[in-house]
Amino acid sequence: MKILVTGTAGFIGHHVGKALAQRGDEVVGIDNINEYYDVDLKYGRLADAGFNRGEIDRQGVATSRTWPHYRFIKLDLGDRSGLFELFDREGFARVCHLAAQPGVRYSLENPYSYIDSNIVAFIHLLEACRHHRLENLVYASSSSVYGLNRHMPFSTSQNVDHPISLYAATKKSMELMAHAYSFLYALPTVGLRFFTVYGPWGRPDMATFTFVKNIFAGQPIDVYNQGKMERDFTYIDDIVKGILCTLDRPPQANPDLQGETLDPSQSPGPYRIYNIGNSRPVALMDFIAAIQTAIGQKAEINLLPIQPGDIPATWADCSDLERDFNYRPDTPVQKGIDAFVAWYRDFYRIPDHRKT
Repeated sequence: MKILVTGTAGFIGHHVGKALAQRGDEVVGIDNINEYYDVDLKYGRLADAGFNRGEIDRQGVATSRTWPHYRFIKLDLGDRSGLFELFDREGFARVCHLAAQPGVRYSLENPYSYIDSNIVAFIHLLEACRHHRLENLVYASSSSVYGLNRHMPFSTSQNVDHPISLYAATKKSMELMAHAYSFLYALPTVGLRFFTVYGPWGRPDMATFTFVKNIFAGQPIDVYNQGKMERDFTYIDDIVKGILCTLDRPPQANPDLQGETLDPSQSPGPYRIYNIGNSRPVALMDFIAAIQTAIGQKAEINLLPIQPGDIPATWADCSDLERDFNYRPDTPVQKGIDAFVAWYRDFYRIPDHRKT
């Protein structure tokens, strides 16, 4: 089938685009390649998928040299007419929407970017999908939507009406927008609440990347809430498997779900919400210890107060994902960290002196 993947110069989008191409799907990836973080890393991801940077810069389009059935188009989802022309021309069967303005802390500095990239862009995509009668739209939500909820583990059946960052509020808004389109237009939509994704090609603004970078450079790492944080760290390969599960099997409408039988993750329309997490919260200090083991070097740690918008702990209840797809993420943290550090050494050409 022909699948559109948004955000393919981004962390998760890069891995999903490659996975779909590897299994033989016809893939069109789009991204605006903005400067929220290092564009060289974004072009590095595209190069890893077989795309030539010069070709993209000159023409705005490129075909993968690894998979001829994988094409990339430089396009901003804020360009409504350009997006609709793309849908008219390509005839997509399904869409995996992973483009977004990420980051909790940056939402305190530049709130308008989150409205433009997460809300306005999503309504453009929903309209394009419903007018072209798509079979399935899978989109990225976030564990951040749980906000002030302190009942662990976080379940999709719980109320998420108390976000504590604008980023989380935009993700909750996307879920509500998707529900309206599923109910009104029978557009199948699946929202995936990702839990602290890490792994090769990760984002520089995330803790894993920052910790590894600073330890290699001999610089201190900032650890918030005095280190008293827990995260349900989820390895990228596990996230990709979960995305493909939900992309391949669109949700079905269930008109019997009415009134008291509804919970926030369901609808009479073809709509679902799932958590994707490792279901094993890890203390942040233990995570840092795993990084030190992988690098073979101790970190200098600055213990600081909790940051505005941060959630002290996350823990995913993935029982509905396991029930519906017989799938549950399970990559151990040390294995995932080892893979990330190996990628980081290779990409930034850092020799491993332990092998000399």
